[in-house]
Amino acid sequence: MSELLTLDVLKEAVIGTAAAFRCRTQLQPAGGEGDKVFPPTYAGAVYAKEMRRLPGREAPVECVLLDSVQSQANRMEEALQQAIDAGRLEIPVVEVDFSGGDLLTEVGQVTSLQAPHRIADAILRDSMLDGQEFRKSPEGKRIDTATLANATPLFELCPTALVFGMWDSTGPKGGMGVKFQRAMASEIVGIDAVFGVKTSSRIDPLQVRAAVKVKKSKDGTWQVAADSEGKDAISPAEVNHGNIPPDISEVGGVTIRSAEQMIVLSLPALRRLQFGVNGDNPRKEVNEAGHTVLAALALCAAALAAEKGFDLRSRCLLWPTEPQIWEILDTPGAEPRKVTLTSEAAIELLNEAVASAEKVGLTWRKEALVLKPSDQLIQLVKKSQELAAAQSAEAEGDV
Repeated sequence: MSELLTLDVLKEAVIGTAAAFRCRTQLQPAGGEGDKVFPPTYAGAVYAKEMRRLPGREAPVECVLLDSVQSQANRMEEALQQAIDAGRLEIPVVEVDFSGGDLLTEVGQVTSLQAPHRIADAILRDSMLDGQEFRKSPEGKRIDTATLANATPLFELCPTALVFGMWDSTGPKGGMGVKFQRAMASEIVGIDAVFGVKTSSRIDPLQVRAAVKVKKSKDGTWQVAADSEGKDAISPAEVNHGNIPPDISEVGGVTIRSAEQMIVLSLPALRRLQFGVNGDNPRKEVNEAGHTVLAALALCAAALAAEKGFDLRSRCLLWPTEPQIWEILDTPGAEPRKVTLTSEAAIELLNEAVASAEKVGLTWRKEALVLKPSDQLIQLVKKSQELAAAQSAEAEGDV
């Protein structure tokens, strides 16, 4: 039997001896058992496949990665961002606003929940706060002081960096910048994978023949080539006319017995963090309040991501065959305590944890810290866009 996770139960686990919150959820393709799904492809157009030992199976089982730890973290951060945008949630983010004036309106806003390296990302580093380079501003300089023994600056500005990990490799200290390990890890794996093939073809209703040739101009327009222009003529397929012969690709999806999402929130990782307030040395009650907030934030991210579903990519929509149940790993050898947490309950739990932390003086920003991109960052992006457009036009002309 499971129970709804409350703040008291969360505090008991975080402050006590529990090792982790664990959630293992079974999934199937939305099309039903045996329907093909498509994993992500990596360099060389290959899938990430490996043999794994699984409970109840004597021999190793062939598995394929359907969603990596990094991708799962991004999906959870995206779910948090969408909850912020919808007004459901208030957590600290740092935002670079590219809109307005001569800026890159089409880019819009990029936040620390969307930047690859979170608050340590170069996009934020190369932006301005009140006319100063962000990392040279009073707020930005606080990041330089963040350590395991003083995690308060990140708690106040970007607490998700303490949940999903961060390496300040682009800051003033370069590769010697502070590192925070990932406390929350999640991945989705396909089990008992059998690898298939993918076919492709096109039948042209106009029945344009390959023997007919066309000439293409650099501006992308084309015309039928005269018989005397055969040297520079190309196939109609190059301008998307005519048949495409049937073809088979070896990267053609997989069928699986099932898929499993495995999430682990490490409580020892959170307990290593300490939080000083108003220049004081960290106190036990403040540290415990900070750990509880971060645990609630991690669980909220997972619940919000689960609410969004498991549409991982084209032809990889998964459906959970069971509710999301969390286990609290506390006493070795004992049956773990089981708890549930809906997205709305998770938001309420986080709000309660934040309010409890405020009572002992540990607070965080309730609104985004808004930056403006520097002139050189704007020029870099614009120049890149111009180059991409030129290369695209050149490629069109070379066909």
